[in-house]
Amino acid sequence: MPSTVSAPPRGPSARPGYRAVLGAPHAGRTFAAALLGRLSYGVVPLALLLTVREATGSYSAAGAAMALFALASVLLSPVRAGLVDRHGPRRVLPPMAVLYGALLLAVVVVTARPGAAPAAVGTLVVAAGACTPPLGPVMRTFWRRLLPDPVLLRRAFSLDGVAEELLFVTGPLLVGLLLPVVGPGGAVAVGAGLLLAGALLLVASPVAAGGAGSEAGADAPDGAAPPAGRRRRTPLGGGRALRAAVLASGVTGLALGALDLMVLAFAEDRGRPEAVGWILAALSAGSAVGGLGLGALDRPVPNAVRLPLFTAGLGLALAAAGLAPGPVLLGVAVGVAGFFVSPALTTSYLVADEAVAPEARTRAGAWVNTAFNAGSAVGGAGVGLLVGHLPLPLCFALAAAPALAAVPVLLRMRDFGGSRSHRKADPAGDLAA
Repeated sequence: MPSTVSAPPRGPSARPGYRAVLGAPHAGRTFAAALLGRLSYGVVPLALLLTVREATGSYSAAGAAMALFALASVLLSPVRAGLVDRHGPRRVLPPMAVLYGALLLAVVVVTARPGAAPAAVGTLVVAAGACTPPLGPVMRTFWRRLLPDPVLLRRAFSLDGVAEELLFVTGPLLVGLLLPVVGPGGAVAVGAGLLLAGALLLVASPVAAGGAGSEAGADAPDGAAPPAGRRRRTPLGGGRALRAAVLASGVTGLALGALDLMVLAFAEDRGRPEAVGWILAALSAGSAVGGLGLGALDRPVPNAVRLPLFTAGLGLALAAAGLAPGPVLLGVAVGVAGFFVSPALTTSYLVADEAVAPEARTRAGAWVNTAFNAGSAVGGAGVGLLVGHLPLPLCFALAAAPALAAVPVLLRMRDFGGSRSHRKADPAGDLAA
């Protein structure tokens, strides 16, 4: 097993911060490799959209292709993560990354000339989405191996979430720089290369050693070895705790998916379309402050309190944003809403990570991620049907309603505040066998 950081001493002078997280053996190189690969997730969607649009000459074909790409990537995420849990990252990630990159390059080749057949392009795009490597869930599993101390682990998850959000801001900016130089197809190729390089560097880290079963070995008694040979697939388990994490992540995604379109409608209604960029930047800034602030706390309230608290805060701030009289106050309200986003997601990942057996953690994290992405898609589509037909304040309130409605449900799920060792897996409550 790779080296880990022992629990830091408690006391007024002992406040291990983010430097301690990155200072753990192999943590810096492993995190950097994961971020390099995950930057592809911010580059590829926009570059692929522009590539398909240029080749087919159709916005509808490009939109349909990207919807299918996202759908395949999101819905099959737990399946891909399950393969990593069962066979280990070193066996699964390299071939998955190579196949993903090859399919993206095939899209570039097929679309090199105008008039590409939409059916052929769509098939390749869907296949690429189905092979998207789960670098985020894998990295969160690696954090658990690196940092068994719960304070440092919470800081690592907070740092990871904030960094991932910044990558989704950086990715489109990188595409903008690449377009004049290599065109949209070249930008797709760069995205494929980023993911392949990041995945290979990630599995080259000593943290990835041990393969399937290493997570079980991490929690086994001293001297015990993980079971040899082909392992049976571990039931996901997690019961109420995992359902709470998935629910909170899903309603957070729904709120954010709806917010983008509502901000655009608000800005255009006030004749200030240029305000969209900085209002959404306020959302990201608020999320970063909230996430880093959560990680900096030494003794936060328990997960059972934090998860409904952050979800309620997001819902209330989103509902209040609809009452803003102008773009400036909307930006302030959106920034406040953002303050709860990263903490809600970080807590959801922590709850899921603690709820399941060690060898199912990658899959549990993938379910949380899938819920967020699915919620975002539903939120965007749902608000798209409402904007223009209902007053904007009512649209904001309706977008906030699922988060607020989830709060009493989360409050009833009070059994996810303790440690996993004191909970039994609830096979009837599994999200997937």
